Amino acid sequence: MVDTIVMLVGRVPGVCGPPDVLRATLRLMRRLFPSSSAAAAPGSAAVPATAPGDPEWSIEEIADEYAYPPLAEGADGAWLRGNMVASLDGAISHGGRSQPLSSRSDMWIFGVLRGLADVVVVGAQTVRLEGYRPARARAVFADRRAEAGQAPAPAIAVVSASLELDFSAPLFTEPVVPTLVVTGECAPDDRVERARAAGAEVVFAGEGDAADPARVPAALAERGLRRQLTEGGPTLLGEFAAAGVLDELCLSLSPRVTVGEAPRAMRGPALPEPDDFTLAGVLEEDGFLFTRYRRFRQSAE
Repeated sequence: MVDTIVMLVGRVPGVCGPPDVLRATLRLMRRLFPSSSAAAAPGSAAVPATAPGDPEWSIEEIADEYAYPPLAEGADGAWLRGNMVASLDGAISHGGRSQPLSSRSDMWIFGVLRGLADVVVVGAQTVRLEGYRPARARAVFADRRAEAGQAPAPAIAVVSASLELDFSAPLFTEPVVPTLVVTGECAPDDRVERARAAGAEVVFAGEGDAADPARVPAALAERGLRRQLTEGGPTLLGEFAAAGVLDELCLSLSPRVTVGEAPRAMRGPALPEPDDFTLAGVLEEDGFLFTRYRRFRQSAE
């Protein structure tokens, strides 16, 4: 199972025990919602083959659990999913990084979410703080991605107004698929040219210096990148939520407390009214809760 996780995310933070210890830990994964006895529509991914209490969930079953819904072609087919980890007291980082709040199972699901996505959308500051590297092609997802018509690995899309990025970093020099830079139409011309010279694809999604969060999902979907995953940071995630384009939030609740002044999952001006999301699923492993919420939409009827 250690090898499986390495194939998923390329690294296993904090794993120092023997493989059999890790394997036993991952066997504790169970679903809390919806229950395995709940009725599912034909062809639905709501209930995987493995029920709570069974020895172990396979990669395929976890991927089915987090599968994107059927999507339309073109700009109208975007589905933007957020993924964050938070402590019991609401912090999303400790010492400026998210890793101290994470776990082996959290990284496992993190890898599955990336393995399903066409593109990973991330803010420039998060790229700098977390030392982002290109997503890698993982053999465990090769068949699934090929059948879906996806590239071998998701593209990374960096949202930046200033384009003050290190274009000599591996994110731009070693990607499996070209890294994208998402900005506004009035971004500095010299930096736009630097990004293109580094091999990045520049995507304009706004009329000013910065990208308009409301236009980012459609701009990416027009390029065939409809299955979208954003990993933050909190400012970008808050902007997407405020713009009404965040379709789903996968929030991992860590059984840890940090206190301090760390940011919460979303940051920005308060919404005029709270936006409702509905619970789509909860998995639990070793005290971590892996929740999925989908934005509530009124019926057209």
